[in-house]
Amino acid sequence: MDRERLRAALYVAVSASAFGAMAIFARFAAADGASILVVLFLRFALAGALMAGVMAIAGQRWPRGRALAVLSAMGGLGYVGQSLCFFSALGYASAGMVALLLYLHPFIVTVLAALLLGHRLGRLRIACVLAASAGTALTIGGDLRSQPLGLLLGAGAALIYSGYILVGARVLESQPPLAAATVVMVSAATVLGVLVALIRPAWPASAAGWLWIGLIALISTVFAMVLLFAGMRRLGPADAVTLSTLEPVVTFVLAAIVLDERVSPLQAVGGTIVISAIVWLARYGGSGAPQPSMRSSSRSKR
Repeated sequence: MDRERLRAALYVAVSASAFGAMAIFARFAAADGASILVVLFLRFALAGALMAGVMAIAGQRWPRGRALAVLSAMGGLGYVGQSLCFFSALGYASAGMVALLLYLHPFIVTVLAALLLGHRLGRLRIACVLAASAGTALTIGGDLRSQPLGLLLGAGAALIYSGYILVGARVLESQPPLAAATVVMVSAATVLGVLVALIRPAWPASAAGWLWIGLIALISTVFAMVLLFAGMRRLGPADAVTLSTLEPVVTFVLAAIVLDERVSPLQAVGGTIVISAIVWLARYGGSGAPQPSMRSSSRSKR
């Protein structure tokens, strides 16, 4: 591996680690009294404002017409729904489990593409889907802390994100990554801002809560996305998605160290099977079904 490619791989690995830390930051923000709506609103508002500023400095144009409408719907409906499921699941399931369930989206996309779009699965994809399903069953079966509602919300986040990828694949491929991501962020912040104004949820009780939310916006959103973009330019989508499977591993490790969440041997085996299946699907799955690309997966899934 040449130095440039090695550097790009490092960018993606650090990006995945930054995304993986988000569940931990969210737990601490919630412990300070901040509601899910407030955490998500501030995350997208801060990230959207920063990215809009970068767009202005770079002189990039905003999407228009149908592309703008689709991107706005992806942010205001799909992204908001997926994020609410993901963050709500953290209240009922372990951070590692929620991260793992969210990362089922590559093979969910593969299955939905076969069922809805007529893409051919092939033996390798079928084997990966079955292996990932079996690994998930083992992991959930070894998880004694998570409640059924948390598991359902985590799976719902993965399902919504999979639909998000399928619906937005075409428009995301035709729009500049920064502009598309900014529209999604701003749209999500707008919808969440309306909900915050109507429901009036709890805000952070101390400076610590604001700090954790700031870390979510800066490290687990803007910083993570910029590094993912940089790495993708050299590696391509397949290798980048493969390296991104580091994300749930990081969440599992951080949850065990920081939150003292116990990982049973059965969970470790199941999680290894899931991540291995996703790596094989992303790396060797071929072109028969849409794979999460930089522009789709980095809008972002969390």
